[in-house]
Amino acid sequence: MAVTLLITDKNLAVQGDPLDGWTNLDATKRFNEPGSGSVDIPARPDVMAQLQPGNRLVVIRDGSVWMAGPMEIPTDFSWSLAEDPGWGTVTITFSDDLATVAGYITWPTPASTWATQPANTYRQITATNAETIIRQLVTENCGPGARTDRRIPTFALDSVAGVGTSTTANTRFEPLLDVCRRVASDGGGIGFRTRQTATQLLFGCYQPRDLTSTARFSIGLGNLRSIQAKRSAPTATHALVAGTEPSSGTTGRAYLQVADAAAAASWWRVEKYVDGSADNDASGELTQAGNQEIAGGAAPVELATVTVDTDDLRAGRDFDLGDKVTVALPFGVEIADLVRSIHLQATPEAGEYVATLVGSPEATTDPEMVKAIRTLARRLGRLETR
Repeated sequence: MAVTLLITDKNLAVQGDPLDGWTNLDATKRFNEPGSGSVDIPARPDVMAQLQPGNRLVVIRDGSVWMAGPMEIPTDFSWSLAEDPGWGTVTITFSDDLATVAGYITWPTPASTWATQPANTYRQITATNAETIIRQLVTENCGPGARTDRRIPTFALDSVAGVGTSTTANTRFEPLLDVCRRVASDGGGIGFRTRQTATQLLFGCYQPRDLTSTARFSIGLGNLRSIQAKRSAPTATHALVAGTEPSSGTTGRAYLQVADAAAAASWWRVEKYVDGSADNDASGELTQAGNQEIAGGAAPVELATVTVDTDDLRAGRDFDLGDKVTVALPFGVEIADLVRSIHLQATPEAGEYVATLVGSPEATTDPEMVKAIRTLARRLGRLETR
């Protein structure tokens, strides 16, 4: 095991020596979501001096940054004369740098002050590449193109990857990453992430790879510790989308159906009503809303595996977030789906354990709660235009 932990400030300056003496590290990277982690370490004065508000924790595995981001709880301290008469223990809870992007909402007119945001306007980007839309939304709300008071320090856009298909964005006061996920899913299933250089945090998009023929896990290959698989019925096969009321009042409300006929035939028909954010589908916004509902309600295969890194197949080197991999179940069924999260757990005594979760877009979260919160955010923004 070769894991190094560093603390930097928000400008990426290293604050001291690498942290030593830690007893447990837990870090999970997530596809198009902020990662999270924690580490337990003796609360020595040299350690505590680095745990300042705004500082970041960097996890380096085998010479490369595994995950890095702000410390959300820098000092969760405990001491007991009976159990720990020394320095005591501090638990550091941290996220990755996507968490800083997640702290922003989409402004209808990002160049204007908050006090002058218009009452009846959406931020609309129509019929263009998904990567272009995501980069534009990020830079104008928290990147180099944002108002000075909204910019993230040392934050910049990475090189253009040239990925994604044509889609649209129509948003108002929504969590920024929610909109980016919607555009990424509808625009070719692309990924986005941050990465750290010596002086900058770079945000960029990428195309996940199809590694089903090379990234394979099975009991016979000896690269699995455990498997837990669950397949569920779809929660939506037919999205019934209703557009907003036309402002002119001269035409009726638009209605659009988006269907997954194959899922309905295999299982049964499940209808879901969807509030659209436009009064027509001229720019494909109603179709996008229906596609999102169908994707979120598709018959999910949730597969949690505890993998073993081998010389031939190693997480972060041979496969990563968003890549499509294959897992062979013991009863002759193979599942090919996307890597949604990679969980690294390490202790000095036991070494590393790497768990990879493969499955549907909602496999790593509580689907109903997450869906309800995101739907509520969109509806609240829409109410402001009425």
